[in-house]
Amino acid sequence: MRVAAPLVQLAGTALARGATNHAFHRYARRRTAQVAASDPIATQSRTVLKLVRTAAGTRFGRDHRFAQIRSVADFQRQVPLRTYEDLWKAYLRDQYPIFDNLTWPGRIPYLALTSGTTQGATKYIPISRAMLRSNKKASLTMVAYHLTARPDSRLFHGRLFFLGGSSDLERPAPDVRQGDLSGIASKEVTEFLRPYTFPPLDLALEPNWDRKLALLAERSLRERITLIGGVPSWLLVLFQRLLDLSGKSTVTEVWPHLELVVHGGVKFDPYRSAFAQILGDTRVRLQETYPCSEGFIAFGDPATNLLRLMFDHGIFYEFVPLDELDSQAPTRHWLGTVQTGVNYAIVVSTCAGMWAHIIGDTVRFESLSPPLLTFTGRTKYTLSAFGEHLISEEIEGAVASASAATGSAVRDWHVGPVFQGALGYHVYVVEFLQPPRDLPAFRRELDADLSRRNADYLAHRAEGVGLPLPALAVVRPGGFDHWMRARGKLGGQHKVPRMDNTGTLTADLVSFMRQGEHLETELNAGTA
Repeated sequence: MRVAAPLVQLAGTALARGATNHAFHRYARRRTAQVAASDPIATQSRTVLKLVRTAAGTRFGRDHRFAQIRSVADFQRQVPLRTYEDLWKAYLRDQYPIFDNLTWPGRIPYLALTSGTTQGATKYIPISRAMLRSNKKASLTMVAYHLTARPDSRLFHGRLFFLGGSSDLERPAPDVRQGDLSGIASKEVTEFLRPYTFPPLDLALEPNWDRKLALLAERSLRERITLIGGVPSWLLVLFQRLLDLSGKSTVTEVWPHLELVVHGGVKFDPYRSAFAQILGDTRVRLQETYPCSEGFIAFGDPATNLLRLMFDHGIFYEFVPLDELDSQAPTRHWLGTVQTGVNYAIVVSTCAGMWAHIIGDTVRFESLSPPLLTFTGRTKYTLSAFGEHLISEEIEGAVASASAATGSAVRDWHVGPVFQGALGYHVYVVEFLQPPRDLPAFRRELDADLSRRNADYLAHRAEGVGLPLPALAVVRPGGFDHWMRARGKLGGQHKVPRMDNTGTLTADLVSFMRQGEHLETELNAGTA
């Protein structure tokens, strides 16, 4: 989106805000019409061919004979599926931190540091200039759909508040910076848009998360916030601090011009009731996003509340049926061959040189025209320590149902197995924003909902067969923050790992909570 020179000079003034808002509404009409007129399948076919042509001269392109690729089928024959660890060992490790003409042309200027779900070693995800443009295009498209859904939107009459990690990036090599993805995005905000965003750079650079959160709450009280975005659990913490500081009862009393809350990073269902309660105004739109370090995948479609796949911004998608992912020759679908109702592991090839990369997420298509999907979880987020075969979508849904049934709101939670004798049980570690009216009822509702959703779980819950009623450990407010801080994973885009099939992480978490006296209540497995 281009901006007239006079607007750049006036950026942030009342006159410029009105003109900017009008300009974005015009852009929104053009952009949504462009997407509607596009053929997703043809666009994706062109995308993969453009990507391989661009990268044909790189080391990766030469190794995989990119110059000979003429179709999607050619690409899938010549470029094998890879996890990040595969790509790291084969290409990135020996060249870190300078990725120069390695998997993408030129030097990679940014590396996004991530450990995904907070487990495992740090990953260094390449962010090219082309990827920065891709992310910008996707973000603007998401805003365009909001403006189209809200013709009276005054989004740019206020500030857009992004609750991210520190913008203080490291310099591991000349012309290379690395750090939190939100920090990279903050660095790349244009001078024209900076007066419309919050926080300012001095506050964005604050490395201490506790201090940063306190300052964000205090200083944002004086701002006209129209949009806020972040991970749901941290948004709730910020909202509570706003209420404590202001003496108000809802966030929209603090920020009366708020119209859009952008959330992503985790499945939102368990948080929905808490947000409804703390926001206090049903006119505020809840906008789901599906970004990851590898690229911006999808955003919540206002018309359907499903995730709309971004198919025209330099990312080529493949989809592998989840039950085939670990096979010797998994089927590789793309938009031209996918079906609705199938749980797929998503694979991306990007304009930053991540080729046929298994990102670790799972999705299910609900519509093919347009391509609309549901995020169903993580490839490693399954709970089947005892043969119960639960997936994250089922557990997320059960937590949400139990919250609704008992009038509670969950801030954070984790579930994993406890091995005991021949079998064992599940333990749910939960921190409530609003405790349930009846704590045992929360556990019973959780168990009943899982039994309805999953026949294997129901069979394992049959009396005398195996799994008892799950244990429930209630964490005092702030308990998860203490644990994440102790692991060096507090704040920004870091998220509490939801599930642990091994029981190791779960045991560490429960032990930490007990030793630190962060547990408020424990209901033992099997007891009513």
